[in-house]
Amino acid sequence: MKNEIASPAFDNTILYNPGLFDLDNIFQSLYHPETIETKPQPVKAKEQAEILFITSFPPRECGIATYSNDLINALNTKFNKSFSIKVCALESGKSQHKYPDIVKYIFDTSVVAEYKKLAYKINNDKLIKIVVIQHEFGFYYGQERAFLRFLYALTKPVVIVFHTVLPQPDMLLKSRIKVISETSESIVVMTLNSKDILIKEYGVPAEKISVIAHGTHLVPRLNKNSLKLKYGLKDRKVLTTFGLLSAGKGIETTLKALPAIVKYNPEVMFLVLGKTHPEVVKTEGEKYRDMLEQKVIKLGLQDNVKFINTYLELPVLLEYLQLTDIYLFTANDPNQAVSGTFVYAMSCGCPIISTPIPHAKELLTKETGIIIDFKDSTNLTNGVIRLLGNDKLRREISKNALQNIVPTAWENSAIAHANLFASISGDRISLHYNYPPIKLDHLKQMTTRTGIIQFSRINQPDLRSGYTLDDNARALVAICMYYELTGNTKSIEDIKKYLGFIRFCQQPKGDFLNYVDGDLNFTAQNNTVNLDDSNGRAIWALGYVTSLKKLLPDEIVETARTMIEKALPNLSSVHSTRAMAFIMKGLYYLHGVSASDKNIELIKTLADRMVQMYRHESGKNWEWFEGYLTYANSTMPEAMVYAWLLTGQTIYKDIALSSFKFLLSQTFTEKGIEVISNKNWLIKGQESDQYGEQPIDVAYTIMTLSTFYDVFTEEEYRSKMETAFNWFLGNNHLHQIIYNPSTGGCHDGLEKTQVNLNQGAESTVSYLMARLTVEKYKNQMSGVFFNRQTSA
Repeated sequence: MKNEIASPAFDNTILYNPGLFDLDNIFQSLYHPETIETKPQPVKAKEQAEILFITSFPPRECGIATYSNDLINALNTKFNKSFSIKVCALESGKSQHKYPDIVKYIFDTSVVAEYKKLAYKINNDKLIKIVVIQHEFGFYYGQERAFLRFLYALTKPVVIVFHTVLPQPDMLLKSRIKVISETSESIVVMTLNSKDILIKEYGVPAEKISVIAHGTHLVPRLNKNSLKLKYGLKDRKVLTTFGLLSAGKGIETTLKALPAIVKYNPEVMFLVLGKTHPEVVKTEGEKYRDMLEQKVIKLGLQDNVKFINTYLELPVLLEYLQLTDIYLFTANDPNQAVSGTFVYAMSCGCPIISTPIPHAKELLTKETGIIIDFKDSTNLTNGVIRLLGNDKLRREISKNALQNIVPTAWENSAIAHANLFASISGDRISLHYNYPPIKLDHLKQMTTRTGIIQFSRINQPDLRSGYTLDDNARALVAICMYYELTGNTKSIEDIKKYLGFIRFCQQPKGDFLNYVDGDLNFTAQNNTVNLDDSNGRAIWALGYVTSLKKLLPDEIVETARTMIEKALPNLSSVHSTRAMAFIMKGLYYLHGVSASDKNIELIKTLADRMVQMYRHESGKNWEWFEGYLTYANSTMPEAMVYAWLLTGQTIYKDIALSSFKFLLSQTFTEKGIEVISNKNWLIKGQESDQYGEQPIDVAYTIMTLSTFYDVFTEEEYRSKMETAFNWFLGNNHLHQIIYNPSTGGCHDGLEKTQVNLNQGAESTVSYLMARLTVEKYKNQMSGVFFNRQTSA
């Protein structure tokens, strides 16, 4: 798929033709499709609701075509079993394009009669439930009256997406937008500024407007120097702009600034990416490009400017942006509401210098970029020299820009659109999240020859953070689950690696240390922190390995079993609730392949201890083992289930059921799951904080729900398992993805207003354990899974 961002080639100041726009006559010339004899199309019982996008569409080269294609791809990836999408492709004149199968209609907007025909087709298509119109004034230039009549003729709910919202409208434009608003169920704009203009200057009701930012692509954050080498830009400082070329791009502003920039930074290369806009070529040929090229020669900048006159494939475009040191946006139209090029650059971590279009003023602060005036070459020069001379500042701006732009990822845009569609469709659309393919890429990237690194900066492993027993124990469980599911023998080496790290952490007396630095030295933190929970996790992971005795090589299973035996003398003295729960889980797995009365007695000892804790703390409105809820809460009810299964002691089952019911009442709402905040734990008798949710607690909840569903076969557990997993996919209070499908990693947390962008070991492994758990139930889930595409 080819990708470029640009606005349609027309002058935004010429928006309508008054001679063709007679508002008084609109109401007298509406279509009356009921007068045309036709046979409605029957609807098959199981066919999906259909959403029709009326838009320009590839292979037509147009910014809105690219936008619509990206949005539709994201919607299909996340929700293609909730509804289907078809396209009505806009053309101006006879079509010369060969469209893909998703295009249901081709609409020649230059022919008046086509508006009436299209309205009739849509109204009589029983599958179509919603019509989404990507609106730009130039699409209907000369046929404004026919377009409004078309809107009035439609009997299906209409969503209008405004790509341009002009301030200070005259009465005619204001009346026209009022008609569009009145005929629409909902209006989508891409900036708060556009919403504000519609409300204050056009009188559009605020409740009708949704702000859904222009989408951006998630990128895996490739190495900048490697990319420069790939594209022949080694040792160059790269300035970049891109988009379909037209005079509105203001490229000459940068060319005028370059001589002074090159004086201080002779290694600078300015890349102008993108071919000339096809509509511009039709009217004036390559006049603008020729002028720019002559200017480069006149200024002696041949070694510092490169025009790449092609319509770039998306992966290539994103790589160019990732190697860019500074992105320059110099468009000279103050009424340009949004820019796809601008946000694509932000999503690739580019520090940006921009002219003050509304989109830039909304997104850029001194922490995220630099704003200059239109045609201001002097301040452009100063800004570039300042940024190129301060690597630390560029890195800081890049990090801040990424944090600001991540909510606009196409995946999040798809969630926002899907929620909007569902809200206006009544009961005709019910949303079910598709489950992503199982992907190990980030797990592999975080793993060295030693084990899995603790933290990452965004998605880049931070070896300075060292390793922990906790993370490697969880990674061992996850990779064993993956091997059990797929039988991929490449996983054996990873199992050995994580198991080897646990063995490295085990001390002569059988206990385990937790913290290891990047040079494989045990740190002083092991002496200041209670390590019971870490020891418990190690027993859980080792026990899980032994449970795969029939699948794994004997040497691996025997190593795990021997390590448990060495640790056993220390376990009866553990009193930490979570540590006891993890130990009970590990011993349960071990007992399945190596039954032992000694282990049963240890499980009973620990379970009885938990019974006493439960009886001491539980009471009215608080059925729990402690006077607080913190982290890894669900492991305790799960451990009590395992104790009951091994011993038959009914009290264990009763407490497992009552405590888990209580926990679910504290973490599930009508909207989904909200696990206990890591900001302030939930104390008995107090209210909990809403925010600070961690992937690990969602994952543990899913795993416990799986155990309860397998044992008690109650549908509530399966249903909540699906609800909980959807938290990773965007069903959370921010309606943003926590799992990153670009990297295969998982973001570190969900805060009040943002997602923590780092993708450390704990969160990534937690997601993977949750994803592997729900895979067992894919035929029972109402959400639909893709065919598994495993990545070793």
